[in-house]
Amino acid sequence: MNRVFLGTDMMEKLSYAEALDWLYAAQMFGMKLGLAGISRLLTELGVDRPRSRVIHVAGTNGKGSVCAFAESVARTAGYSTGLFTSPHLVRFNERIRVNGIDISDEDVARLIARVRSHTQDWESPPTFFELTLAVAMLYFAEKQPDLIILETGMGGRLDATNALPKDVAVITPIGMDHTQYLGSTLYEIAREKAAIIAWHRPALTAPQQPEAMRAIHEAATACDTDYQVVSEPCELPLGLTGVHQKLNAALALAALRAAIPHYLCSDAQLAEGLAATRWPGRFENVLPGVILDGAHNPPAMRTLVNTWRATQGDIRAHCIFAGAADKDLTEVLSILSPIVASWTLPPVQSPRIMPQEQLSQLVCRVSEAPVSTPATLADALASSRRPLLICGSFFLVGETLALLHHSADFRVTQQ
Repeated sequence: MNRVFLGTDMMEKLSYAEALDWLYAAQMFGMKLGLAGISRLLTELGVDRPRSRVIHVAGTNGKGSVCAFAESVARTAGYSTGLFTSPHLVRFNERIRVNGIDISDEDVARLIARVRSHTQDWESPPTFFELTLAVAMLYFAEKQPDLIILETGMGGRLDATNALPKDVAVITPIGMDHTQYLGSTLYEIAREKAAIIAWHRPALTAPQQPEAMRAIHEAATACDTDYQVVSEPCELPLGLTGVHQKLNAALALAALRAAIPHYLCSDAQLAEGLAATRWPGRFENVLPGVILDGAHNPPAMRTLVNTWRATQGDIRAHCIFAGAADKDLTEVLSILSPIVASWTLPPVQSPRIMPQEQLSQLVCRVSEAPVSTPATLADALASSRRPLLICGSFFLVGETLALLHHSADFRVTQQ
C-alpha cells in the first residue's frame, strides 16, 4: 500500500476496493445515535460549516424523491448542486453526487483515505454513516456547489446529518417505522424527525396525521420559527410515477424557494427539471412490464398498491418479494397481497433479510396465491412472468438492478 504526504500528515493511498472494504468494516461498530462523534469529525476536518445553502430532508417516506426533484430543478435552473442520500442501490458512489454525477471511484478512495488517516487513533471509531457523511462534506467543500441537499439516514434529532446547519428543514409524510429506535407512537417518531427544524430557519412539511403535526408544531415553536404545510400538489408532468409524487414535487419546489435567496427559475426550466427527475427504485419501470419499488414499510406499501392500481387497473402482479426481519412484514404483506397473483421469495445477500422459509410462512398466512422459493435471485428473475413487481426491500431492488445491468439477455415471460 502506497503512502503519500499531505502537509505534515502521512496518509495511506488506498485503492477504491481497499477504501470501501475499510469503510464497510465500520459497520461492525453498529449504529450509534448521537451528534458528538460526527460533530467532532466534521469540525476537525473543517467541513462543519458549508458555504453552500443547505436543504435538510427528514420523514418516513418520500425523502429521496423530494431530494431528487429539488436537485433536478435547481440544476436545470443553473444552480450547481450537491446531493447526499442513502441507501445506495448498486454502487456506493450513488450516495454522493455533484451536478447529478456520482462521485468518482478515485475521489471515493482519496477521501476515504483522508478520513481513515484522521480517525485511525480515535478511541470510539465513527460509524459507517458518519464516515460516509464526512466523505460527502469533504467532496462538497472541494466542489463548492450553490446548494447542498441532505437526506437524513434515520430519524432526525440524533441523525448525523443534523450536525450540519441548514437553511430550510423539510419533513415528508411521517408513519410508523424504526419504532425500536424512534419511539412506539406516531407522536414520538414525529418528534424525532421534527428535531431537524432549526432556530429561526424556515420549515416545510407535508400534510401529517394530527399527532405528527402536533410534534412539528411544538418543534417549530421551540425554535421560534414558522412552518408551512405544503398541501397543494404540483400538477406539472413529472419524471416519477404516482399521485404521491405530485406532493413530493411541491415540497421540493417550496424548499428551493425558501433556501435560495432571490431564487430564479423560468417556467421552461421548472418544467424541464421536473420532467427530467429520476430516482431509481421508486415505481421504476426498468423493462416493459417490470416494476421495481423499494417500499418496505406499511405507509410506503399502501402508496405502492395505490400507484399499481392507478396505473395497472385490476391486473394482478407476479411479485418477487423480500423484506427485512425487523420490519412489520405481516402488515406489509397484508397490504400488498390483494394485487398479487403469485409470490416468488428469493434469497437476498443481506443479514437483515428474513429467511425464505420464515417469510413463506408469513405470506401463506395472508395470501392464497402460490408461493415459490428459488435458490437464487437470478433464478427468480429467469423464471418470472409479467406484469412483474419487485418490491419489499432496497437490498432486493439493488441486487436486481445489478443483475439486470449484467444480464442484457434477461427476458420476462408473458403472462
